[in-house]
Amino acid sequence: MSDARRDDARARESDEALLARARDWLAEDPDPQTRQELAELVEARAVEELRERFSGTLQFGTAGLRGELGAGPMRMNRSVVIRAAAGIAAHLRKQRGEGGGQPLVVVGYDARYKSADFARDTAAVMVGAGLRAAVLPSPLPTPVLAFAVRHLGAAAGIMVTASHNPPRDNGYKVYLGDGLQIVPPADGQIADEIAAVGPLAGVPRAESGWQVLGGEVLDAYLARSGAVLTEGSPREVRVVHTAMHGVGHETARLAFERAGFPSPVPVAEQAEPDPDFSTVAFPNPEEPGAMERAYATARAWEAEHGERPDVIIANDPDADRCGVAVPDAAAEDGWRMLRGDQVGALLATHLIHKHAKGTFATTIVSSSLLERIAESAGLPYAQTLTGFKWLARVDGLRYGYEEALGYCVDPEGVRDKDGITAALLVAELAAELKQAGRTLGELLDDLDVEYGVHATDQLSVRVSDLSLIGAAMERLRAEPPTALGGLGVARTDDLTQGTASLPPTDGLSYSLAGADGVGGGRVVVRPSGTEPKLKCYLEVVVPVGDAAGLGPARERGAAVLARFKDDLRRATGL
Repeated sequence: MSDARRDDARARESDEALLARARDWLAEDPDPQTRQELAELVEARAVEELRERFSGTLQFGTAGLRGELGAGPMRMNRSVVIRAAAGIAAHLRKQRGEGGGQPLVVVGYDARYKSADFARDTAAVMVGAGLRAAVLPSPLPTPVLAFAVRHLGAAAGIMVTASHNPPRDNGYKVYLGDGLQIVPPADGQIADEIAAVGPLAGVPRAESGWQVLGGEVLDAYLARSGAVLTEGSPREVRVVHTAMHGVGHETARLAFERAGFPSPVPVAEQAEPDPDFSTVAFPNPEEPGAMERAYATARAWEAEHGERPDVIIANDPDADRCGVAVPDAAAEDGWRMLRGDQVGALLATHLIHKHAKGTFATTIVSSSLLERIAESAGLPYAQTLTGFKWLARVDGLRYGYEEALGYCVDPEGVRDKDGITAALLVAELAAELKQAGRTLGELLDDLDVEYGVHATDQLSVRVSDLSLIGAAMERLRAEPPTALGGLGVARTDDLTQGTASLPPTDGLSYSLAGADGVGGGRVVVRPSGTEPKLKCYLEVVVPVGDAAGLGPARERGAAVLARFKDDLRRATGL
């Protein structure tokens, strides 16, 4: 037999083996929708599509699971969720040990496609494994689930959500009994348990026996949320709110009204849950165009009432993030979206004004301004890797934020980012400033004059081929840049090595020397942990002498950031 004929035979055998694996998966798939989807692929012998779906399994990590909905082990579906739940249950039983009673697992879910099904399957597996399960009564924000874990004394919490990912995605986020997201080694231990799960027929699933919680958990969360405000502080502020087609509208409305604020003006087209996120390309307040409906709502309210709203607040679909926009006559839409670092600095300043004590913390990809603010107030400061799984573990944490619109303003209530409590604090600060005849924008000006302009931006490259991200990181390591944006690279830190205070992670950090009126800068490059993106986090610090120098300093900072982006595109090849 010729080599070509042998290769053809091996390819046919490989195709037949792949089709056999797909049929085996199909035989135990409990979901009629994905069964039909997979059956059609098998019938059509769509081997390339099947090979992609069966090239491995969705990997469980510190972010839990997240992926595109569909049939097969590389997609989010009921078969994958049942195996994940079984692995988590096995881990919890081992952690509890003999005679440890029946651990409670609280399950929450958003309004994405399949979320309710995944939540129900999770509860069924937990009860089938001899654990207790309690499911939130309806699609609710992720912070409510994080709160419920501690409030109910649960051993773990599971939130079915893909946060602000595209509509085709879903995910599975895990908290342990301290209300914290998982970190190593727990993620690896759970992944090992998931890998050890055999055929689905061997996973016991109860038909009933789990508790569906009532409204008392949400009531307790709302009562706790209102406590972040100062009693008797101003409440007269007009807020426009968008839930980005997610689950935050009703919870935010209740939180504002119970706290004594006027009910927010909703962006009507985005207020109710819509798993298609039909008015936005990506349901993330940071994405270009995502805030257009909110700006239009604010302009319409102003035209009708003769008064411009004070602030626009946007929650992402699971309401753990909080975006803020302020009036700006120079902006095309009349409104300017604040960066997460700017909101982080405003909330820090507000909490210090409220005499908050404890450690203020942020991540290695967020602005260095928080350190300056904490130092000026005589407060401890800490820096962690990206993500609240690390931030929430800071000893003595009082306030933590990350630049991706995540803020933890009440760590004793919710040890994670919480877009609802952050929104309340933004509204309180705006109301206090309004009473004094000032605005959020003017307070930002004050901070820039006091500490210098800390201009930040992000270069985010979405790819369809994940290998491009690894290749870009390899290229940066093989050919490290000596200058970025006209600033010399003073130090390069390969974060895979870790430091005395930071565990290893895949990333590169460049500290940049000052020059030509620029105080210095920083660039961090890392692969996204939840999306197919390479992310570059940029900061430049420009000293300011007085308020008259703000405009030139900001222009200089923006120019350097633009040069950063150009240089990084060339350096990464993306």
